[in-house]
Amino acid sequence: MTAAAPLLALGPTRVVGILNVTPDSFSDGGLYVDVDAAVAHGLELAAEGAALVDVGGESTRPGAERVSAQTELQRVLPVVTRLAEAGVAVSVDTMRADVATRCIEAGAVVVNDVSGGLADPDMLSTVAALRCVYVAMHWRAHSATMNQHATYSDVVSEVVDELLGRVKAATIAGIEPDRLVLDPGLGFAKTGEHGWDLLRGVETIHGIGLPVLWGASRKGMLDPVAPGGPVARDDASVAITTWLATHGAWGVRTHTVAPHLTAVAVATKLGQS
Repeated sequence: MTAAAPLLALGPTRVVGILNVTPDSFSDGGLYVDVDAAVAHGLELAAEGAALVDVGGESTRPGAERVSAQTELQRVLPVVTRLAEAGVAVSVDTMRADVATRCIEAGAVVVNDVSGGLADPDMLSTVAALRCVYVAMHWRAHSATMNQHATYSDVVSEVVDELLGRVKAATIAGIEPDRLVLDPGLGFAKTGEHGWDLLRGVETIHGIGLPVLWGASRKGMLDPVAPGGPVARDDASVAITTWLATHGAWGVRTHTVAPHLTAVAVATKLGQS
């Protein structure tokens, strides 16, 4: 067994807590730009039962402009370091190989790359050398222009094909398949209806055969069933988690932890004979 084996072993769906240390994230931008506030919230997420706390220093909301690598590192590194020192399992949400390296060296155990290695040509080889768990998301373009790429004939089959391409690239770079997690990228170069189609196609996506992390929490695609802004989408987000857990998702990435753990418990109970 590799070091990644316990994290990626079969079991109930993991709940990954979101910790945005940015001033401009779509849901909670600005709440945790202060390091002490960010660390306190990360500890709260872990205490509630988050399997990972995912720390991100660059907003990837639609239309967001990129920040410099220095700015991103200044935001995430102190938070990652302190949470890891406190015994929290931390992932770093970054598209940059240098940021990934510094954060893994500081104690993070997962690199969560929304670009799947496409934004930084050094990312895949860097992760291979770091020998950490790598989350590769389906991605077509940076946030500023991604909505221009939300064109599909069959979104489920095309996302699966493009994810398989990232798996091939990752393994060629030296990342072992047992360190890979995939993410279909709800809301990234996709309309709201594309997101619902991907959720309906959950069994096809899980049929790739690798762990899958889903990120529906507070996404705009939930507006038709839960209008009123990001926080008003929390109940719908929990309902999506029940659906995904019932279908064997490896993980869900969420802004709140406790209600999603309850949803996972319900799904697990329903699956028992």
